[in-house]
Amino acid sequence: MSSILIVGNVVKDVYLQLDERAHKLEHDQDGHAWMDIAFNKSTYNYLRRTSVFAGAVVTLEVLESFGLEASIAGCDLKLKDGELTERCNTNDYRYILCQDDEIAYLTASERPITAWQAPEKSPKWVFVDRSATISSELAQNITAYLELSGAKLAIYLDSKELNAAEQQLANQATIVFCEHKLSQIAQDKCCTIHNDTIKLGKHRVRWQREKSGLMTHLTMHSIVAASIFGALINRKSVTEALALARINVENATLNGTVKYHKLEEMMEQKSNNKFLREMAATLVAPGKGILAADESGGSIHKKFENAGIPDDEEHRRDYRNIFFTTPGLEKYVNGVILFDETARQKADDGRDFVSYLTALGIVPGIKVDQGLEDFDPADGAQPGEKWTKGLDDLPKRLAEYYEMGLRFAKWRAALEITFDESGKRLTPSDVAIKRNAEILAQYALDCQDAGIVPIVEPELVYDGDYGMDVAKEVNGKIFDALFKELAATGVDLAGCILKCSMTLAGKRFALGPQSTPAEVGEATAEVLRAHVPAELAGVVFLSGGQSVEQATDNLQAVTNNGPFPWPVTFSFARALQDPALDAWQGDNAQADTARKAFGARLVANCNALKKQ
Repeated sequence: MSSILIVGNVVKDVYLQLDERAHKLEHDQDGHAWMDIAFNKSTYNYLRRTSVFAGAVVTLEVLESFGLEASIAGCDLKLKDGELTERCNTNDYRYILCQDDEIAYLTASERPITAWQAPEKSPKWVFVDRSATISSELAQNITAYLELSGAKLAIYLDSKELNAAEQQLANQATIVFCEHKLSQIAQDKCCTIHNDTIKLGKHRVRWQREKSGLMTHLTMHSIVAASIFGALINRKSVTEALALARINVENATLNGTVKYHKLEEMMEQKSNNKFLREMAATLVAPGKGILAADESGGSIHKKFENAGIPDDEEHRRDYRNIFFTTPGLEKYVNGVILFDETARQKADDGRDFVSYLTALGIVPGIKVDQGLEDFDPADGAQPGEKWTKGLDDLPKRLAEYYEMGLRFAKWRAALEITFDESGKRLTPSDVAIKRNAEILAQYALDCQDAGIVPIVEPELVYDGDYGMDVAKEVNGKIFDALFKELAATGVDLAGCILKCSMTLAGKRFALGPQSTPAEVGEATAEVLRAHVPAELAGVVFLSGGQSVEQATDNLQAVTNNGPFPWPVTFSFARALQDPALDAWQGDNAQADTARKAFGARLVANCNALKKQ
């Protein structure tokens, strides 16, 4: 069992839940409630008072719950039967005033001096807690003790700029927890804790609490740091340590954190690995593809406008209904990607489309990205480059979609190839590739946490002036960045699907002819084999502006270059839908004709999955 000496201040957090009844509070001209706290002989009634130990005690409680032997320097506060003893002579009180969902602090203007007392038994680790006031004297005492005892050092620094004492200890530390990027510290030993993300080396995870439950961010950050530290000492991987920390902070209460054995059980349940892998395998089952019927409002408006069809909800429903009610659809597709509006609409028989497709044995999915946004010029991307938005409320939306019966999702990033006048490639820039890969990885992790299979789609836009060699190089860079981020974020690749462009020269390539199917098949196979990990669940192709016949011919060529380490199939939208749209033209009297046109493309593309 590892022994740990915690250096920090024992804090007592006193939560005062203020009386919210209007007659008890004064109101300003804007109707906001105010209270004049004078701390004189007058009294004030509050609804509830809760007092809990905080500061270094949070770290103590977490580490002991992880089965580790820990103590606070200069303090005999211990855990007994899951409860903290009260034997502590010095407490720093923080009063936390709570009204509705807002809190305010009453604290001393200066932190108390942090005591140092060498323990009788030498620990294996010294952990300098977030609550510690790091003075020159404290740094010198700890440095001398480390040299004498041979103990290792971990430290939590909440400063933006380090003073000399903090820098001295940080240089000696094996791991540094911080809330700001510290350029003077080696980044491979820094664990950065923000209010929504945790990053350690190349690994990161997102966490959130919709309501803090009155818990301060000080305590939450301490729980994160102590959980990661304890998990690493218990020989967990970095990915596992971040996952345990996330679960702990999201489920902690004022009364304590989650016990280690329970955290492990919760992590195993949360991973959903078996279900996700089985569902991903279903989506790429041999001989069938995935229908993309997820055009956003802007995309379908443009499509209808070009065809002279009114863009209203009724026509959009009728259009999607044609595809979903095509006889034998389940023979050709494993899944259908829906738009939010479509997922809430109904088929002709009154069932919602999600239930209708599920009854056919087709897995319903959902597009969850919310469109493209220009990079800020300060980000370093090239003008016109874009990132995909929609992460902010994604976990909440995914939870709703899961309840609706949707079992996979799709997120698209769009990357274009452009050149300057000298012929030097400008885009996609390394900034745009990396940032979009990070976003795709976070989306994928959020999906898997919600029990939903993610399809990651880093589309290399076909409408460009570039040759095959450039397409191969750029697709390779995009895939390398994406799978690096997926690994760093802890995404289970066996429960994840890649949706990508085929590798071919751009539609406006001026220096040469369009790529032949044979060239596309060979180049696509080469890039995928070189840059896509074998453990991935599958690869599906977007048609991406290719003509109906071109997409099918190129799919056949890719198939002919198989077999591959993963299943390969199609996830087409326009290459399946355009003939049906031409036949329908907004007239439901032509719906059966449109279904036949759609069915013919389904047959053609499923045949292209058979090697010739």
